[in-house]
Amino acid sequence: MQYCKLQIGCMLIVAYIAFIFVRERRAYRIRRKEWVFELLLGTGLISIAFDGITAYTVNHLTEIPERINAVLHMCFLCSLDTVVFILFLYLLDITRGLPKRRWCRVVIGLPFLISIVTVILFIPKITYCYGEITNYSRGISADTCYIMVAIYMLAAVVVLFTGWKYMGHHKLVTIATCVAASIAVTIYQMCYPQALLSCLVPTLVILGAYLNMENPLFTKLRAHNREMVMGFATLVENRDGSTGGHIRRTTTYVQMLAEELKARGLFREQLTEEFIRDLTMAAPMHDVGKIAIPDAILQKPGKLTAEEYEIMKTHAEKGGQIVKETFSHMGDEEYEKIVYEVARHHHEKWNGKGYPDGLVRKEIPLCARIMAVADVFDAVSAKRCYRDALPLEQCFQIIEEGSGQDFDPFIVEIFLDMKEKITEVYKNNGPEG
Repeated sequence: MQYCKLQIGCMLIVAYIAFIFVRERRAYRIRRKEWVFELLLGTGLISIAFDGITAYTVNHLTEIPERINAVLHMCFLCSLDTVVFILFLYLLDITRGLPKRRWCRVVIGLPFLISIVTVILFIPKITYCYGEITNYSRGISADTCYIMVAIYMLAAVVVLFTGWKYMGHHKLVTIATCVAASIAVTIYQMCYPQALLSCLVPTLVILGAYLNMENPLFTKLRAHNREMVMGFATLVENRDGSTGGHIRRTTTYVQMLAEELKARGLFREQLTEEFIRDLTMAAPMHDVGKIAIPDAILQKPGKLTAEEYEIMKTHAEKGGQIVKETFSHMGDEEYEKIVYEVARHHHEKWNGKGYPDGLVRKEIPLCARIMAVADVFDAVSAKRCYRDALPLEQCFQIIEEGSGQDFDPFIVEIFLDMKEKITEVYKNNGPEG
């Protein structure tokens, strides 16, 4: 057992994490599947198990039949390939989201498939070397496995560096630490193959991911925090009698628009699945600042005076302040950032003539640019206390005329292409206020 002590320790750690993960998900009644992380747990356990078994057999060559040893090494190398591939998929899943285009999936999986085939074909030619500390295996199968690991580690670095600006600080530090530790272990293992440290890679990543991102307790706390946020949004809607289904409709428009932008390959680095999910949850908070606007102005049946309008405009700035002061310690900084930007900047205009900060073009956060189109469309298409709803065709025309002036022209183009879907949502969710 002296040759596989590290593997046994790593396996106990991963097994304990898997046990706690499953138990807490059941305890908190979390139904949303984290299938990539769950797959990572399973493949990690298998890989570490075969790592430990081969660490034993390679040091007992006279006792273990050569064919059995070769088969066990084949299982180990294939499982190592698999767990590293799943590690890369997990990194994509929590940053950009898994690719949906077939050619992207083929490109991502090609090194993995080539390595698996090569390992199996050349496993009969595997050789065993005697080291000062322990014996180890070499040959085309082992070398190909290491090359594949190096390819996906390099790809992980590329993903990290190209998307770091769109990750929250907490997630960025966690991912960067796991990637750096994995690369360090991989380089050391390749330079000193008798070290037999490969089991540390899945163990470190699984441990880091669980402690910092995948703990079911965090999921439950985020759900409670977001319920509190939704309570604020509902409070605003109930206070402003003119909004009616405004929150429900704008949230639907925002989600549809963000998903369509992603499907067409626009803003692909920023529009991850998590970003879209956070934006959809943040959309109801865009008018939270209206809670600080006097009822006499908020519910005035006629046109606002210039002075009243200036007061009304402060709802954007006050909304940002409310979000920052009230929700700045939720423990979900990416979501908090989006809520803040949506609340403060959804009245900014593409030409810089909006408020409260007069941001221009891409200075306006993407989430606020998407929110602006959805907000204005619903504002003109719904009945208000001071006017009737405008005809739907006129509402689409207002959005089109605002392209390049009030709104991001790319977002407007996609919104207009979705005309039929938007119309269906409008009719099914009650346009009347």
